[in-house]
Amino acid sequence: MANKQFTGTGTALITPFKRDGSIDEEALRRLVDFQEENGVDMLLACGSTGEPATLNATEHQKVMEIVIDQAKKAKVICGAGSNCTREAIDLSKAAFDLGADAILSICPYYNKPTQEGIFRHYEAIAQAVDMPMIFYNVPSRTGVGIAAETMVRLSKIPNVVAVKEASGDLTLASKVIQETADDFIVLSGNDDITVDIMELGGDGVISVASNCVPKLVSEMVNTAKAGNYAKAHEMSVALNDLFTGMFVESNPIPIKYVMSRLGYGEDVLRLPLTPISDAAKAKLDPILERMGL
Repeated sequence: MANKQFTGTGTALITPFKRDGSIDEEALRRLVDFQEENGVDMLLACGSTGEPATLNATEHQKVMEIVIDQAKKAKVICGAGSNCTREAIDLSKAAFDLGADAILSICPYYNKPTQEGIFRHYEAIAQAVDMPMIFYNVPSRTGVGIAAETMVRLSKIPNVVAVKEASGDLTLASKVIQETADDFIVLSGNDDITVDIMELGGDGVISVASNCVPKLVSEMVNTAKAGNYAKAHEMSVALNDLFTGMFVESNPIPIKYVMSRLGYGEDVLRLPLTPISDAAKAKLDPILERMGL
C-alpha cells in the first residue's frame, strides 16, 4: 500500500452551517477550494472539528460526498469512527463506496475498552474495509489512550497506514516513530507541537488552525519536511497564539467563529455545542486582529 501519500498538511475541515443549522454546501465547497489553493495536501471530512457527533447518517455521508466531489488535488480522508465497532464498519464502508482515499478512525470513546479491545476494534474495521486507515489517539476526548505498544501492533495490520497522535505526549510519539516500520506515518494532531513531532521523525499534521491559515501551516510543515527545523520552529512560534486561541473553548467552537468571520458559513453549532462566549471572544479577537483575520 503506497501509504507515504498521507503526509504533509491535512486540514480537519469545519462543517459550515446556515443560520437554520442545515449544512451550507456552497460554503463547504468554497472551503475545499481555499484549502487546495493554499497548498494543503489532505482534507479531513467529518473529523471532530466537523461536528460528526451531531450529524445524522445521511448528513455525515453528504459531507463526505461534497468534499470528495470538490477536491481536485488533495487526498480526502473521511472520519468514520464510532465507539460501536459495527457502526464504525458501516461508516467506513460508506466512505469507501464514495471514493475516499482513506478513513480516520477515532479510538472508541466512553466504553473505555482495554488495549486488547482497542486493537480488536481496529482489526475488525481493517478486515471489513480494504482501504487505508489512520487511527486517532486523543485521550482528552475519548477517556482512554492508545498505548505505544498497541500502536506498534496496529501498524503491522496491512491497511493501517498512519496514526493521528493527539495525546500531546512527545515521549509516546517518539517511541511509536522509533518502533514502527519506516513506511508507517505519524501525524501530529496538535498544531502547537507539529514541528516537534516532525523533528522526531513524524510526517506532518492534521490541523485545526489550517482551516483559516492553510498557507502558513503548509509552509511551516514543508519547511520542517525539508529539514529546516530551526526555521520551522520560528514559524510555529509566530503561529502559537493562534494555535492556543483555537482552544479557548472546546474545539470547534473557536474555529467555527473564525471561519464565520472569513465568510465560510454562519457562527452556528449544533447542541450541545454553543457559539463562542463573549469572554472567549475577548481573548481570541486580539489574536485575529494581529493575524489579519
